[in-house]
Order: sequence, then structure tokens, then C-alpha cells
Amino acid sequence: MKVTSYMIEAHVFKWVSNEIKYLILKRSEDQIYPGIWQMVTGTIAEGEKAHETALREIAEETSLKAKKMWVVPFVNSFYSYQKDSVCMVPVFCVEVERNDKVILSGEHSEFKWVDVSEAKKLFAWEGQRRSLEIINQYLTEENSALHFTEIPLIRR
Repeated sequence: MKVTSYMIEAHVFKWVSNEIKYLILKRSEDQIYPGIWQMVTGTIAEGEKAHETALREIAEETSLKAKKMWVVPFVNSFYSYQKDSVCMVPVFCVEVERNDKVILSGEHSEFKWVDVSEAKKLFAWEGQRRSLEIINQYLTEENSALHFTEIPLIRR
């Protein structure tokens, strides 16, 4: 068995008044894990950095562009019996503009902007709920001891 990293997890949010709304996506019926709700996920391409994958996957799956991006101090993981490996999944947090419109790819059939409690109820896996808890704590608690590293974005 090997330990590898070939996927990313990206939680997209926006501010609506003084509330945070998280984007959740429902997997299409013809995809792996049909009908589950999730954040943006994706596979790291050859020669691509994980944070670049997150930005690319967000654009491909939702047509959204990042306003700000952070590394979340948490790595999700899962075991793949097909590859007999443990995949370590870096987690990112991405803010988008409040009025930007979501345009879904065929990978997802629906989307919702929800608060943290609804997202956590709909996520299938504990690690994804934990990622969201960490992100929400960082964004909402002024005295949080958490420190997220912001990734500078290249504007094009």
C-alpha cells in the first residue's frame, strides 16, 4: 500500500449581507457517487500544483472565479481499494463575488448556496464536514487561533 495525493477539495463561499453561504453541488446520476452533495473536488493533472487544480476545477465545474483563496490547515484522506492506497487530499477555501453566477458542468445536476449547518447535514463524509467546520471557525471567530495561508492570485 502507498500514500499518495492526487485529489483536491475546495470549499467555495460568498458573503451575503453578514452571512456566509457555502456552495454545495449535487453529483449527476451518471457520475461516481451519484446524487451526493459535495464541495468542488477534482484530480490533480500532471505537472499541476494542488492549488492550481482547485482553481481549475472551480472554473470547470461552476464557471466561478476566485476572489481570494486560502490553504486550510487540514488534509482530508480516504482509502482507495482499487489503487490500494491512501489518498491525502489538500483542502482549500475560496471566496467568490456575491453576484457571480454558477454555471454547472455535466458533473453536477444541482447547486445550492447554504449555511454551514445545512452543508454539514448534506455532506456524505465526516472528513468533508470537518473541513467545513474548520473553515467556518476561521471565517466567523475573531479570536480564532487558526491561521490560514492566503494564496496570491494572478489576475488575468
